[in-house]
Amino acid sequence: MGNVLRFLCGQWCKPTKDEDLESQGYHGVSAVNVGVTALAHDLFHFEITSQVPEGLSKHVVSSKKDQANWYRKLLEAWRAAKPPPKTPEEAARLVIETLKRHQKADVEGLLAFYGLPLPHTLDQLTAGAPTSLPEGVQYEFQTFPVDSRAIADGDGMTVYVSTTDPRESSCVPIGVRLAVVQRSQARAEKNYTEANAIYEKIKESGYRGIDAPENEMPYGKEAKEELTKIVQGKCLRVLVYGEDQYDRYVADVYCNGKFVQELMLKKGFAWHYAAYDQRPELARWEKEARDKRVGLWASSNPEKPWEWKKKNNKEKGQMRR
Repeated sequence: MGNVLRFLCGQWCKPTKDEDLESQGYHGVSAVNVGVTALAHDLFHFEITSQVPEGLSKHVVSSKKDQANWYRKLLEAWRAAKPPPKTPEEAARLVIETLKRHQKADVEGLLAFYGLPLPHTLDQLTAGAPTSLPEGVQYEFQTFPVDSRAIADGDGMTVYVSTTDPRESSCVPIGVRLAVVQRSQARAEKNYTEANAIYEKIKESGYRGIDAPENEMPYGKEAKEELTKIVQGKCLRVLVYGEDQYDRYVADVYCNGKFVQELMLKKGFAWHYAAYDQRPELARWEKEARDKRVGLWASSNPEKPWEWKKKNNKEKGQMRR
């Protein structure tokens, strides 16, 4: 997406201290995901016992017999999901979709019972995360949680994948993997000049799709803040299609089941970069933001980032003469 979505290799560290585990929630998972884990636990408990959770009746209006019917449907939907829900938003969407023909009070009561987001709090997106790889995708990988300090602007960030998980590290292009090894060797030899030079090469490998204002442009700061709000502290799912003419990797990026390019376009903090992606939905989402005059479209004639960069590069070249 955007100008550059960079990735590096890193190692995953699991909590080992008691105080670390105390800061976790249900069965050691992040407190944010307690509801997801509890729902999964209750679904598999229902499979064995056919019993719904105690206390659920205080939150819903239907009978225990109806509740058992919900859990039967939810268990089937959970098993069919590839991959199963990992975040509160994903779990809430599965519940809402599976029980969409049931009473609103029951659906919202069930969500509240597990502390999952209610329907009105979820972004209404047209492009959910694909359950199978779309045509043209060469590979996909999951990242570690995104650090806010690694978000450069409205369409650029550095992300990490695990070197200990071959399913993830094998998806990193061979040139980047070799550069990571070379950089580690240079740092071990305290050759920090060489290590920094290799790091700059690693950063040039990225993912492209939309274009957001540069930090120095109007709405550049707001675009960066919006992207930070979307991805900070979250793992990303990246679907890689190939390389562009600059040897950067073209990809779709999903966060908690939400299509990041769609979010940025609809919020009015990015352009549809038609030169690199002709999908009509991208143009449609940009037009929606234009019509609502949200984000950078509050300006009557916002400057396009690729034109701004071209102009500034020309001015810098003239200054060097």
